[in-house]
Amino acid sequence: MLEHKRALGGALTLAVATGLVGAVLPAAATASPFAAESPTGACTHHADDARLRALLHRLTAVDGAPGALAEVRDRHRTKVLTSGVADIDSRAPVHRDSRFRIGSMTKMFTATMVLQLVGERRVDLDAPVERYLPGVVRGHGNDGRKVTVRQTLQHTSGLPDFLTYLRPQDVVRDPLVHRDPHDLVRLALAHPPTFEPGTDWKYSNTGYLLAGMLIEKVTGRSYGEELQRRIVEPLRLRGTSFPGDDPAIPGPHPRGYAQPGANAPLLDITAVNPTVGGAAGGIVSSGADVNRFLGALLGGTLLPPAQLREMMRTRPTGSSDGRAYGLGLESKPLPGGGLYWGHTGDFLGYETAAGATADGRRATVMVNLGPGSSDAQSDGIRAAVETALSA
Repeated sequence: MLEHKRALGGALTLAVATGLVGAVLPAAATASPFAAESPTGACTHHADDARLRALLHRLTAVDGAPGALAEVRDRHRTKVLTSGVADIDSRAPVHRDSRFRIGSMTKMFTATMVLQLVGERRVDLDAPVERYLPGVVRGHGNDGRKVTVRQTLQHTSGLPDFLTYLRPQDVVRDPLVHRDPHDLVRLALAHPPTFEPGTDWKYSNTGYLLAGMLIEKVTGRSYGEELQRRIVEPLRLRGTSFPGDDPAIPGPHPRGYAQPGANAPLLDITAVNPTVGGAAGGIVSSGADVNRFLGALLGGTLLPPAQLREMMRTRPTGSSDGRAYGLGLESKPLPGGGLYWGHTGDFLGYETAAGATADGRRATVMVNLGPGSSDAQSDGIRAAVETALSA
């Protein structure tokens, strides 16, 4: 989950081996070799569409995901491609309007809301978090008070990631338990900083829990209420919600699965209390909504120009693929040249990625298997996004 899927995947293996998990479902049969296409506009069929269909088929027929979905749009048209199944028991196909847990793509929404508060002069990006959340990070090392709002959003705070210390087998043993963000932050801050604030980059979900707490403190409303008021309602997002403690996914959705070990049967983990992700990874959305959000964000609808520039001011992550991280938004080179903007996401049962280009082309890809899925699956999802954006 949330850039931490390998650890959770390994713990799922441990949990099954030690009897911490309930019923294990049968493995999915081989997916259909043909991706189903559901156009919502006049889409021209060309070689890039065939490549995208082939990538989705590979995800379900070779890489092991039960189902896959890609929603692609530009300024004039939209298409939805699906492959495989939403449910390995009923063999129901993946619904074109599927909702799913978007994991770390939540960070794009969280950062947008913080930057809206910056634009309203209610938050200073370079002020310490201590100003808005007194005492929360004060005692963390010698420099807890120096951690700024910007650093929490850009993963340059040096704050440890709570997912390093949350025992994944506890999540698997009791997936419906409520996890308070203050408790998760305290869990992380009981450990030393990974570096001095602002001197390095390391992905940390803890910073986004703090960002969610900041939103609530400054506005006096819950994160879910602010998400609804600031993003969902203005953009008319029909499939996006912040479920709080509700383990159900509203609307049509694929079952979410994990594979506890190599060649092991798939485990249905659709019902999870999303407070384990919170403002770092707890949103439910759809391909259509994520693409609409990205279009509005990069098109300047959600943020004033100054705040959008700050969001897109990146620093290298040290990855070999050229990724750079802004404030809740990544940039990555396209194979044929140019950049795209977006984020990836993991949550129990789902793996996702989304991206958009400056000319308005957007793509969101989802599979209903994760975490602990293979590197091939992650690579296939990214390849599908990049193929769709390069068309």
